[in-house]
Amino acid sequence: MGYVNKPRPYKKEYQQQKARAENPERAERQRARRKMDKVGKDANKNGKADKREGKDIAHKRALSKGGKNSDGVTVQSRKKNRAAGGAMSSPKKSKS
Repeated sequence: MGYVNKPRPYKKEYQQQKARAENPERAERQRARRKMDKVGKDANKNGKADKREGKDIAHKRALSKGGKNSDGVTVQSRKKNRAAGGAMSSPKKSKS
């Protein structure tokens, strides 16, 4: 158990949290999702655009390859988006 005999250093923890580098690609993905939810129709009022439910916002040029939201985004199925360029898109190599 932590901090049994001493108080928890909240100020130090906060400084460490601020010092950690945030992932700019993650922030870019979040901005794309929020924009889609803001402009899209939401019939069931759950906070997500109807056309985005159960799907991913895919960047036309991958963020890992230098893409941005301004390059364009589209709605894709999770399977298709996560397979594109990832481990699922190329066949596994045998160990023979």
